[in-house]
Amino acid sequence: MADLIRRPVAARARAVAVRGRGPDAGSATVWLLAFAMLGCSVFASTMAVGAVVAARHRAEAAADLAALAAADRLLLDPDGGCGWAAGIAGAQGAGLAFCAVDPDEDAVEVVAEVPVGGLPVRLPVGPARARARAGPVRAPVTATEEGS
Repeated sequence: MADLIRRPVAARARAVAVRGRGPDAGSATVWLLAFAMLGCSVFASTMAVGAVVAARHRAEAAADLAALAAADRLLLDPDGGCGWAAGIAGAQGAGLAFCAVDPDEDAVEVVAEVPVGGLPVRLPVGPARARARAGPVRAPVTATEEGS
Protein backbone atom coordinates (compact mmCIF):
# COMPACT_ATOMS: atom_id res chain seq x y z
CA MET A 1 0.00 0.00 0.00
CA ALA A 2 2.83 2.37 0.82
CA ASP A 3 4.26 1.59 -2.58
CA LEU A 4 1.14 3.03 -4.27
CA ILE A 5 1.47 6.25 -2.32
CA ARG A 6 5.14 6.73 -3.23
CA ARG A 7 4.76 5.99 -6.94
CA PRO A 8 4.79 8.97 -9.26
CA VAL A 9 1.51 10.11 -10.78
CA ALA A 10 2.47 8.93 -14.29
CA ALA A 11 3.16 5.43 -13.02
CA ARG A 12 -0.24 5.31 -11.31
CA ALA A 13 -1.90 6.51 -14.53
CA ARG A 14 -0.10 3.77 -16.45
CA ALA A 15 -1.27 1.19 -13.94
CA VAL A 16 -4.86 2.40 -14.32
CA ALA A 17 -4.57 2.32 -18.13
CA VAL A 18 -3.24 -1.24 -18.02
CA ARG A 19 -6.20 -2.37 -15.92
CA GLY A 20 -8.57 -0.67 -18.40
CA ARG A 21 -10.54 1.58 -16.07
CA GLY A 22 -9.98 5.27 -15.82
CA PRO A 23 -11.74 7.93 -13.80
CA ASP A 24 -13.85 8.92 -16.83
CA ALA A 25 -14.80 5.42 -18.00
CA GLY A 26 -18.20 5.52 -19.72
CA SER A 27 -18.38 9.28 -20.23
CA ALA A 28 -18.30 8.91 -24.02
CA THR A 29 -21.55 6.96 -23.84
CA VAL A 30 -23.21 9.73 -21.87
CA TRP A 31 -22.00 12.37 -24.32
CA LEU A 32 -23.15 10.26 -27.28
CA LEU A 33 -26.63 9.87 -25.78
CA ALA A 34 -26.82 13.60 -25.02
CA PHE A 35 -25.91 14.55 -28.60
CA ALA A 36 -28.32 11.95 -30.01
CA MET A 37 -31.17 13.40 -27.93
CA LEU A 38 -30.21 16.91 -29.04
CA GLY A 39 -30.22 15.80 -32.67
CA CYS A 40 -33.63 14.16 -32.30
CA SER A 41 -35.03 17.32 -30.67
CA VAL A 42 -33.70 19.52 -33.48
CA PHE A 43 -35.10 17.13 -36.08
CA ALA A 44 -38.55 17.05 -34.43
CA SER A 45 -38.59 20.85 -34.13
CA THR A 46 -37.68 21.22 -37.80
CA MET A 47 -40.44 18.80 -38.77
CA ALA A 48 -42.98 20.73 -36.69
CA VAL A 49 -42.02 24.08 -38.21
CA GLY A 50 -42.17 22.55 -41.69
CA ALA A 51 -45.65 21.13 -41.06
CA VAL A 52 -46.94 24.49 -39.82
CA VAL A 53 -45.44 26.38 -42.78
CA ALA A 54 -46.86 23.85 -45.25
CA ALA A 55 -50.33 24.21 -43.70
CA ARG A 56 -50.07 28.00 -43.93
CA HIS A 57 -49.18 27.77 -47.62
CA ARG A 58 -52.10 25.41 -48.26
CA ALA A 59 -54.44 27.81 -46.44
CA GLU A 60 -53.18 30.77 -48.49
CA ALA A 61 -53.66 28.90 -51.76
CA ALA A 62 -57.14 27.75 -50.75
CA ALA A 63 -58.17 31.27 -49.69
CA ASP A 64 -56.86 32.77 -52.94
CA LEU A 65 -58.67 30.25 -55.11
CA ALA A 66 -61.87 30.52 -53.08
CA ALA A 67 -61.86 34.32 -53.31
CA LEU A 68 -61.31 34.19 -57.07
CA ALA A 69 -64.12 31.67 -57.48
CA ALA A 70 -66.46 33.81 -55.39
CA ALA A 71 -65.50 36.96 -57.30
CA ASP A 72 -66.22 35.14 -60.56
CA ARG A 73 -69.77 34.37 -59.39
CA LEU A 74 -70.23 37.66 -57.51
CA LEU A 75 -73.00 39.13 -59.65
CA LEU A 76 -74.56 35.82 -60.75
CA ASP A 77 -75.31 34.12 -57.43
CA PRO A 78 -77.63 35.45 -54.73
CA ASP A 79 -75.10 34.62 -52.00
CA GLY A 80 -72.36 36.49 -53.84
CA GLY A 81 -70.41 33.38 -54.74
CA CYS A 82 -69.78 32.19 -51.18
CA GLY A 83 -71.22 28.78 -52.08
CA TRP A 84 -68.65 28.42 -54.83
CA ALA A 85 -65.93 29.61 -52.46
CA ALA A 86 -66.88 26.91 -49.94
CA GLY A 87 -66.76 24.26 -52.66
CA ILE A 88 -63.35 25.37 -53.91
CA ALA A 89 -61.94 25.58 -50.38
CA GLY A 90 -63.24 22.09 -49.64
CA ALA A 91 -61.64 20.74 -52.80
CA GLN A 92 -58.32 22.17 -51.57
CA GLY A 93 -58.66 20.42 -48.21
CA ALA A 94 -59.56 23.60 -46.34
CA GLY A 95 -62.64 24.84 -44.59
CA LEU A 96 -64.27 28.17 -45.30
CA ALA A 97 -64.28 30.07 -42.01
CA PHE A 98 -65.64 33.37 -43.32
CA CYS A 99 -67.03 34.76 -46.55
CA ALA A 100 -68.36 38.29 -46.92
CA VAL A 101 -69.47 40.26 -49.95
CA ASP A 102 -68.75 43.99 -50.01
CA PRO A 103 -71.44 45.38 -52.35
CA ASP A 104 -69.95 48.88 -52.39
CA GLU A 105 -66.71 47.65 -53.92
CA ASP A 106 -68.05 44.49 -55.60
CA ALA A 107 -65.44 42.47 -53.72
CA VAL A 108 -65.43 39.22 -51.77
CA GLU A 109 -63.35 38.54 -48.67
CA VAL A 110 -62.66 34.93 -47.74
CA VAL A 111 -60.93 33.28 -44.76
CA ALA A 112 -59.87 29.64 -45.16
CA GLU A 113 -58.65 27.26 -42.46
CA VAL A 114 -56.45 24.21 -42.91
CA PRO A 115 -55.73 21.79 -40.04
CA VAL A 116 -52.05 21.35 -39.24
CA GLY A 117 -51.11 17.71 -39.68
CA GLY A 118 -47.92 15.71 -39.79
CA LEU A 119 -46.49 16.96 -36.52
CA PRO A 120 -43.98 14.55 -34.96
CA VAL A 121 -45.39 15.23 -31.48
CA ARG A 122 -48.71 16.47 -30.21
CA LEU A 123 -48.46 20.24 -29.99
CA PRO A 124 -51.20 22.76 -29.19
CA VAL A 125 -51.30 24.22 -32.69
CA GLY A 126 -54.55 25.55 -34.09
CA PRO A 127 -55.52 25.53 -37.75
CA ALA A 128 -53.62 27.66 -40.24
CA ARG A 129 -55.75 30.61 -41.40
CA ALA A 130 -55.40 32.79 -44.46
CA ARG A 131 -57.39 35.75 -45.73
CA ALA A 132 -57.87 36.69 -49.37
CA ARG A 133 -59.85 39.37 -51.16
CA ALA A 134 -60.88 39.43 -54.79
CA GLY A 135 -62.90 41.74 -56.98
CA PRO A 136 -62.71 43.82 -60.11
CA VAL A 137 -59.73 45.99 -60.85
CA ARG A 138 -60.51 49.65 -60.39
CA ALA A 139 -57.67 51.50 -62.05
CA PRO A 140 -58.08 55.14 -62.99
CA VAL A 141 -58.34 55.74 -66.70
CA THR A 142 -55.76 58.21 -68.00
CA ALA A 143 -56.24 60.61 -70.88
CA THR A 144 -53.96 58.59 -73.20
CA GLU A 145 -56.05 55.46 -72.77
CA GLU A 146 -59.26 57.29 -73.75
CA GLY A 147 -57.85 58.18 -77.15
CA SER A 148 -57.29 61.88 -76.50
